[in-house]
Amino acid sequence: MRETPEELDQLQSLLDSSLSGSTAHLRSIVEGRTITAPQLTGVLTGMCTLALSTVTAKGEPRISGADGHFLHGRWHFGTARNAAKARHLAARPAASVAHLRGEDLGVFTHGTVEELNPGNAPTTADWQELLAYLKDFYDDDAFDWDREVVYYRLNPHWMTVYAPDLDKLTST
Repeated sequence: MRETPEELDQLQSLLDSSLSGSTAHLRSIVEGRTITAPQLTGVLTGMCTLALSTVTAKGEPRISGADGHFLHGRWHFGTARNAAKARHLAARPAASVAHLRGEDLGVFTHGTVEELNPGNAPTTADWQELLAYLKDFYDDDAFDWDREVVYYRLNPHWMTVYAPDLDKLTST
């Protein structure tokens, strides 16, 4: 877990407000079957496969996979700089991601992406910290980190979690 107490408070507030503002149908599924922000950050460790949804210039939805890393209470993911999803996100930064583990976990998030290492502008203040984490996870020379890959942070405005049995998620 890499979250500060403030980040955990922000995440919990987001989870609470997202669920309370959801439809009665979604609340009927999730209420009583969710987990807290500290529990969630304890479960979402390492790489989590994401279903990433973007939108084309014609307004058509596109979904693809991405390696997701849940750090500081937000999803981080990357792709090739020349990938279609990179073009979509550059033009239309709204995105949704879902991380599913069978019937045991569903994390659903909507937000706006922030490019962390743009090729033609300065990187974000925390890029070096994230880059060190990624190089440790994937291997220092897995990519040409400056030219091949672009990384994003999804700044969420809505997130909900379905986790009916925390013990299933934490048992090894």
